[in-house]
Amino acid sequence: MSSGPLRVGCIGIGWWSDVLADAIQRSGKLEIVSCYTRSEEKRNAFAAKYRCRPAESYEAVLADSGIEAIINTTPNDVHLATTRAAAAAGKHVFLDKPIANSITDGHAITEACRAAGVVLALGYQRRRENHFRWIRRQIDAGLFGKLVNAEANISRDRLGKIDLSSWRYQAAGMPGGVMLQIGIHYVDVLEYLIGPVHAVRGHLAQLVLPGDNPDVASLILEHKNGALSTLNASYASASEYYLMNIYGKDATAYYDLHNGLRILKRGENAPTAVACANNDTLVEELEEFAAAVRGQGQHEVGGEYATLSLAVIRAGILSAREGRRVEVAEMLDADRNS
Repeated sequence: MSSGPLRVGCIGIGWWSDVLADAIQRSGKLEIVSCYTRSEEKRNAFAAKYRCRPAESYEAVLADSGIEAIINTTPNDVHLATTRAAAAAGKHVFLDKPIANSITDGHAITEACRAAGVVLALGYQRRRENHFRWIRRQIDAGLFGKLVNAEANISRDRLGKIDLSSWRYQAAGMPGGVMLQIGIHYVDVLEYLIGPVHAVRGHLAQLVLPGDNPDVASLILEHKNGALSTLNASYASASEYYLMNIYGKDATAYYDLHNGLRILKRGENAPTAVACANNDTLVEELEEFAAAVRGQGQHEVGGEYATLSLAVIRAGILSAREGRRVEVAEMLDADRNS
């Protein structure tokens, strides 16, 4: 078993690759050895910024015995090809969410890593935020009683800030638009706090941004435990905003970006503030990945869960298109029968 920092190669150089690379530098438990993207200019700039070697090809990265793992921030539609190649080369993979654009690809990615015996970790950092960890601990302790409802909102202002040539803002590269790109984070948090989703009703709209992709989306989620939740995601808002309210029979938690976390118990007249320090969620998930590679536990979000998370979004997209309630199992069955 190797010791020292986990030696990684970064592929798919874009703005998020820098975000993860910055987190790697804050950690010290991983080390960027090499990088590759098709643009020579981009890979040379990344290599200079993070003091690593620019590779001439992805094959060169995979052939480098000094690289133990791949940090994969390539476009969604090449996640399968890039991850399958990494697994075949014996490289562990940290893959940014979503696992893929299709459930078929999600299953194939998971199976390729399982068959090769490499760790596959998905980047779902928002569930790690201290306020959500606190809520989860209280749920587990029984403070909330029966969970009945939740409402969530994840919104950003993208007016005048998008590049329509980017795959992130095209229907082919990011089906479902804002719901797949950022809404999936809060689908994950809702499932983390309340439990798996059984069925979805979805509505999508394009109201402000140019292009061919929804910039506003709403989902009604039926959880397997009977609770209902609503999720709104928007790129057409005037500002950035996050909201997560969790309602139980015995207590309610209120979280929002501007007011932090509050708790209101049955019989009380006003909520009480809960102090939660900001934590470095990106460093935490990367260090957990590095530990898993070293055989020290498992990463929290793997391929099977990430594929189920994708299936919730795909169910919402189908619901919006056909105007009906869609069970998540229907999406998984359609994949198995295709």
